[in-house]
Amino acid sequence: MRYFQLLSIQHFIMYLFPAVATIVLFIIGLGFYYINRKDAKARETRIIEQYPGGIQGRNAPFPLVLILILVGTIIWGLAYITLIGVLGVKI
Repeated sequence: MRYFQLLSIQHFIMYLFPAVATIVLFIIGLGFYYINRKDAKARETRIIEQYPGGIQGRNAPFPLVLILILVGTIIWGLAYITLIGVLGVKI
């Protein structure tokens, strides 16, 4: 039991705000989801597959925000492995 109940609310807000901010930034990132190329609009509208039930497949560009997330994850993983090895930190 805590002496101050407000401390639990503060911790909840401190955990909730970064999660909500990350979700909002991800949604905004998907709004600008590809690098403009000459054939970007044509790739978005050209239907390359037709499935039963009216589902259509397109060869749309890969979202830029997902590319940044993947590259950042790979860089972080490599840096983590390298720094753990160099600094000799025991896990």
